[in-house]
Amino acid sequence: MEALTLEPSLYTVKAVLILDNDGDRLFAKYYDDTYPTVKEQKAFEKNIFNKTHRTDSEIALLEGLTVVYKSSIDLYFYVIGSSHENELMLVAVLNCLFDSLTQMLRKNVEKRALLENMEGLFLAVDEIVDGGVILESDPQQVVHRVAVRGEDVPLTEQTVSQVLQSAKEQIKWSLLR
Repeated sequence: MEALTLEPSLYTVKAVLILDNDGDRLFAKYYDDTYPTVKEQKAFEKNIFNKTHRTDSEIALLEGLTVVYKSSIDLYFYVIGSSHENELMLVAVLNCLFDSLTQMLRKNVEKRALLENMEGLFLAVDEIVDGGVILESDPQQVVHRVAVRGEDVPLTEQTVSQVLQSAKEQIKWSLLR
């Protein structure tokens, strides 16, 4: 029997989810069309929560997907990949997200604190995963980049879109004078 070989891909993460104690969505970012509608996504999230919230394990295979998860006080963190995905890569993303939030929220990783700092959560997830591609797995770097986004960023560390936006603003102000 011939072994199935899969093409290597950078697109490792299918979704990042954070649910509360009742299995309700606090944050969800899907990177492909496995669950194209919100109704399907919410049904999948309820299914995942029902299968994982009573167990102490860290990994599950569900609906043909690999799910790694972690809980903290009243939050459940999930990183989802395909069934053939390397679990250690998914756990690295999960740990990076959790550790970044732990530092950003000053070790107070709970629902209320997370809801008060949603912009930091969005920035952290965008720094860790972009379009399903893992960009960063070091929580120190993520926290630094999230903190830098709020300040004036040197030209050498800005993205192209940030540079273009800054240039547009400068041109606009020079024309208004």
